[in-house]
Amino acid sequence: MSNFNLKGFTPAGDQPKAIQGLVEGVKKGMHTQTLLGATGTGKTFTIASVIQEIQKPTLVIAHNKTLAAQLAQEFREFFPDAAVHYFVSYYDYYQPEAYMPATDTFIEKDAMINEEIDRLRHASTQALLTRKDVIIVASVSCIYGLGSPKEYERENIHLKVGQKYTKVDIMKRLVAIHYERTNADLSPGQFRAVGNRVDVMPVSETVMLSIDFSAGAISTLAIIDPVSMKLLENVQDYFIFPAKHFISDEATRDRAVKTIQAELKLQLKKFEEEGKLLEYERIKRRTTYDLAMIREIGFCSGIENYSRHLSGKREGEPPDTLISYFPHKKDGTPDFLTVIDESHVTLPQLHGMYAGDQSRKNTLVEFGFRLPSAKDNRPLRYEEFAERVGQTIYVSATPGTFERENSDQIVEQIIRPTGLLDPELVVRPVLEKGSYPGQVQDFIAEAVKEIKDGGRVLATTLTKKMAEDLSLFLKEQKIKAEYLHSDIKTIERIQILTKFRRGEFDCLVGVNLLREGLDLPEVSFIGILDADKEGFLRSETSLIQTIGRAARNDKGRVILYADNMTGSMERAINETTRRRDTQIAYNKKHGITPQTIQKNIKDITNQLSKAHDKAVEGELAIDKKLFDKNPNKLLKIKEKQMKEAVKVLDFETAAILRDEIKILKERMTQ
Repeated sequence: MSNFNLKGFTPAGDQPKAIQGLVEGVKKGMHTQTLLGATGTGKTFTIASVIQEIQKPTLVIAHNKTLAAQLAQEFREFFPDAAVHYFVSYYDYYQPEAYMPATDTFIEKDAMINEEIDRLRHASTQALLTRKDVIIVASVSCIYGLGSPKEYERENIHLKVGQKYTKVDIMKRLVAIHYERTNADLSPGQFRAVGNRVDVMPVSETVMLSIDFSAGAISTLAIIDPVSMKLLENVQDYFIFPAKHFISDEATRDRAVKTIQAELKLQLKKFEEEGKLLEYERIKRRTTYDLAMIREIGFCSGIENYSRHLSGKREGEPPDTLISYFPHKKDGTPDFLTVIDESHVTLPQLHGMYAGDQSRKNTLVEFGFRLPSAKDNRPLRYEEFAERVGQTIYVSATPGTFERENSDQIVEQIIRPTGLLDPELVVRPVLEKGSYPGQVQDFIAEAVKEIKDGGRVLATTLTKKMAEDLSLFLKEQKIKAEYLHSDIKTIERIQILTKFRRGEFDCLVGVNLLREGLDLPEVSFIGILDADKEGFLRSETSLIQTIGRAARNDKGRVILYADNMTGSMERAINETTRRRDTQIAYNKKHGITPQTIQKNIKDITNQLSKAHDKAVEGELAIDKKLFDKNPNKLLKIKEKQMKEAVKVLDFETAAILRDEIKILKERMTQ
């Protein structure tokens, strides 16, 4: 039986040839291939078709979280019956531990974890350990240390109806794999005891598992909606995986404690011989505290720095990562497919992660903030990554030198099934000259015309500040505009793009986030400001990618604002013209009239908001009697609860209460 069943699409244009070429390459054992696909030619569908033919779990790596979310949504539409998951860094904010000797400044690790993304990460690893029809769309965080898959799998709890278990047994097991007990509403990674029942919310789910006991055994296992308490289904068995990826049993912890102590002893001797008394005291105090925490609760802050000891790996040996969770053959060779999307951007990221991490860790070790083994908690070197991934397909409209030199074959996909052409290009000056108003005023005039005709508009700038300032200026000119750049949180970025596609505003201003892979078929006009400023954001590759954002609309056009014709501009214009002429000839031969891509407006945040909305609805349903009796009293209670939640930094509860208050106020005015 086929595991990957592609739904609802038929290959067209250049796609059949590209699919055939890539599939044959995989079957011939080619380790690396490149799909050179022009923007809008359906590269994601081509890859989905290859996955269906090859029938192997697949890792898709994207260079940013926004693109990864879009790809995950697309693959879910292609494979509705498969397990398609999203794996990115779970930090909304992350300041790594660091020390600056010049100013004698130590910076503690400071991070804000997005619990929903953490849940999705657990869902990814659990799917890999329990299913074959798995596609994981990941950012480059997939090459960072994650914890041993063997320990993670071994420490799961496999429950079965009729199994000899008491309530106390289950609770002890849950605590051992880092679940927290609560008496309140459940969140992922928590459990509560109610009578002769234990309710658990698995760390990867938003539903609740209710475990009932009778005569010293499990009598029922029920999946329940935690808000409405509605029974969703009864199951005969269920796997509960650990609440943390860094997990170990008691024997492993005991062994790790001994090897950490041995390393500490060596490091203390070294510092003593070198006369580094401050470093001696510092590493002794910090490590002794961590060891006490590991002994008592099996976990400590920064436990990932001891991952080499917990996993039993040798010094310098690569860490376990998400890639370790993918299937391998008996001889250890990878048994999965790897796709590197927008490879001209993603590959340099994969190449550069290790060096930056080691520079920071070396300083921490030298000055006694960490043991030398902390350096083994690191991202993979590129060579290690390449050894560990399966057969690989690089995907890009503009492959770099690395892809061209290291691919067994390059497969082109230039023709768009929709007949859409690369956009018309016009070059206009940046500076004001005579009656010409300059790039900003000209862009505004063109944007107003486009918006009146029902189109959407993009503007790309060179800096975040320019993006913010231009967005504000456009609003002053009565144009509905927003900006988008890397300082905006992951989930919010995705939501902004969705609102833009829905027409809640008309102009989106950004920097490099408006380039590779973003699928915005509503965009009919792009203004590239300061196109002649040679550099990363105005290179040939960047210009072609930016121009490509208007290639999904039959009215697509781009204005490059420049006072000089740079080499990058000339090459980008020539390549765009070549592709446009090729498509025109194909359309003429086959009688095709270009049509704008029609695509459902969805995003991965739809599922992220469901739990919040359900919680709001559930609480309001509970409060209905008090509202009917005394709405003002209920409002005051809710406002007080919200303030108390903020005081203790429980922002999730505060957000739910905030939305409850908003709805209550609306009801009071009706």
